[in-house]
Amino acid sequence: MQYSEILEKLKSLSDPEAIAGMARFGINPENTYGISIPNLRKIARQIGKDHTLAEQLWLSDIHEARILACMIDDPKMVTEEQLERWVKDFDSWDVCDQCCGKLFDKTRFSYQKAIEWSRRSEEFVKRAGFVLMTQLAVHDKKTDDSQFEQFFPIIKREATDGRNFVKKAVNWALRQIGKRNRSLNKTAIEVTKEIGQMDSKPAKWIAADALRELTSEAIQRKLSR
Repeated sequence: MQYSEILEKLKSLSDPEAIAGMARFGINPENTYGISIPNLRKIARQIGKDHTLAEQLWLSDIHEARILACMIDDPKMVTEEQLERWVKDFDSWDVCDQCCGKLFDKTRFSYQKAIEWSRRSEEFVKRAGFVLMTQLAVHDKKTDDSQFEQFFPIIKREATDGRNFVKKAVNWALRQIGKRNRSLNKTAIEVTKEIGQMDSKPAKWIAADALRELTSEAIQRKLSR
């Protein structure tokens, strides 16, 4: 499929009602067509991997074209410069999360960027740092625990950030790392309790929510297997 053909296809799937619904969920309605993720996945399968086309789609500035770009890009061809360029364009949590889970976490810069972006002040860049930690915890089955243990002090450091999209990502990273195995679960629970002692409303919310899941019977049973 050619670039112009893809843009026509996306335009034909536009759904004004879906756009209104997305806005209610905190998704930026600018340059948005309201196309579902399953429909975008279907188009991505038809296209296959195409790094050049991914860059063209990203530059279109269309919400769904950018999600499609991260689905079709080749992680082996992604440069550090591209990651920095794309992350600066994030204006919605869903584009952030799709990019981190479909592409960024599969690049050779994933652990480095998780740490670097967690320090940044921009809301969606910082969110990307923690979503990367989350996606690596879920998708990278082979990496040693020490790689994930280095994220705990960062999670604790940023637990006082009250911005909704940051706070939820910090919480998500803590929970997913703590569900990898019994050892990380034990450390995650200790860190969660420390976060709960902090004099900060966001930190207390993160801790209460994470502790509930990390100590739950279902998670403990799963980890003991």
